[in-house]
Amino acid sequence: MSPTPSRPLALIALSAAGLMTILDGSIVTVAMPAIQRDLGFTAAGLSWTVNAYLIPFGGLLLLAGRLGDLIGRKTVFLAGNVIFAAASLLAGLAATPAVLIAARFLQGAGSALASAVVLGILVTLFTEPRERAKAIGVFSFTGAAGASIGQVLGGVLTDALSWHWIFFINLPIGLATVALAVRVLPADRGAGLAAGADTLGAALVTGGLMLGIYTVVKIEEYGWAAGHTLGLGALSLALLAGFFARQATARSPLMPLRVLRSRNVAGANLAQMLSLSAMFAFQILVALYMQKVLGYGALETGLAMLPAAVAIGGVSLFVSARLNDRFGARAVLVAGLVLLLAAMAWLTRVPVQASYVPDLLPVMLLIAGGGLVLPALATLGMSAARADDAGLASGLFNTTQQIGMALGVAVLSTMAASRTGELLGQGATQAAALTGGYRLAFGIAAGLLLAALLVALTVLRTPARAAAASPAPVVTH
Repeated sequence: MSPTPSRPLALIALSAAGLMTILDGSIVTVAMPAIQRDLGFTAAGLSWTVNAYLIPFGGLLLLAGRLGDLIGRKTVFLAGNVIFAAASLLAGLAATPAVLIAARFLQGAGSALASAVVLGILVTLFTEPRERAKAIGVFSFTGAAGASIGQVLGGVLTDALSWHWIFFINLPIGLATVALAVRVLPADRGAGLAAGADTLGAALVTGGLMLGIYTVVKIEEYGWAAGHTLGLGALSLALLAGFFARQATARSPLMPLRVLRSRNVAGANLAQMLSLSAMFAFQILVALYMQKVLGYGALETGLAMLPAAVAIGGVSLFVSARLNDRFGARAVLVAGLVLLLAAMAWLTRVPVQASYVPDLLPVMLLIAGGGLVLPALATLGMSAARADDAGLASGLFNTTQQIGMALGVAVLSTMAASRTGELLGQGATQAAALTGGYRLAFGIAAGLLLAALLVALTVLRTPARAAAASPAPVVTH
C-alpha cells in the first residue's frame, strides 16, 4: 500500500465507518417496539430485525477480510459502505416486514465488507508503534461513541420523527465516508484472486459461520438441548472443521493456518471473544434491568448508561495509547480486564430497589476498563500482521468479536431467563425474580472476564517494538 499524505483524514474515514456500524447496531434496539407496531411484526418475527443483520455480518467477515488482501482493501471498504448506505435507504422506506428484513441482511453484508478491512488498512497506514496505538485508540473511541449515541439518538428520533429515521441517518454518514475515503485512502491493488481464490474454503467458512451465528441467536427461543440447536450446531461445526481441513491442503488457502500460530494472534482473539461476551451482555442486561426492574424509560436508560460510554471513550482516546506505549499492550489489557471484572462483581449485588448513584454509577465508571481492553486487544491481535495478510487478520479479529457478542447475549440472557423462571416458581415477585436472573448472568460474565484475564497472563506476550513497527517481514501471525 503506497503512503498517503492524509493519514489523519484517512483515520477519520475509517472511524466514521466504524461509528456508522456501531450506531446502527445500538439504535435499532430502541426502536423495535415502534417497528413492531407500524409494520405488524409478530413477537418472534421482530427478532429478525436484529438477526438478519447479525448473521451476514458475522458470517462474511473472514471472507471479506481475505478479499481485501486479494482485490484491494480500499475497494472492499468502499463497496461495503456503498452497500450499507443503499440498504439503509431501503430499510428506511420499508413498508412490510419482508422488505425490512431483506434490507437488514444487506446492511449486515455491507458492514462485513467495510468492517473486515478497517484494521488492516489502519495498521498499514500507521506502522510506528506509538502512532498506531493512538490511531487504534481513536478508532476504539468512535465505537464507544456510537454505542452511546445510538441508545440516546434512537429514542429521540423514534419519538420526535419516526423509526424510519434511525435508518435514514446512515445516509449522510455513509455518503460522506465514501466521498472522503475515495480521496484520502491510498490505492492498493491486492495480490489478485489467483493468489487465494479458494472457492470451496469460502463456501465452507461462510456457511459454517452464518449457520453457527443463526444457531446461537435462536438458542433463547429453542433452548440448549433442543434438536434444532444441537443439529444445526453440529452441522456448523462440521462445516468449520471442513474449512480448516481444506486450509491445510489447499494450494491457495483462504486463511493460511500460519495466522493462528502466533501466541498473540490466537490469544488476543480468544481473550476478545471471552471479554466481549461479558461486555456486550453488560450493555444489554443492564439496560433491561433499568427498564424492567427500576422502571426507566428508553431515553432515561440511554442517559443513565452515558457515563459508561463517556468513560470508555475517554480512556481509549486520551489514555490507552500512552499506557500502551509506556507499559506494553499486554500489561494494559490485564489492567483493563481487572477493572471490568470489578464492575461485573459489583453488579452481582444489585438490589431490587436500586439508587443510581450508589448502586450503578460506580459500575459505569469501572467499565472504563473497556477503553483499555479494546485498543490493547486490537494492538496485540494485529501486531504481527504482514502487509499482504493484514485484511485477513483484521477479518479474523472482527469475526471473533461478533462471535463473542452473539455468544454472550445468547448464553447470559438464557441463563438469566432460566433463573428468573426458577425464582418465580418459588414465589418471588417479578422484580425480585428478574433481579436474581440478572445477578446470575453478571456472575457468569465475571467468570468469562476471569478466563480472559488468565489467557492474557499465560498466553499473550508484549510484541517487540521492532516487530510492531514493521508488519511486512513477519512470517507468522
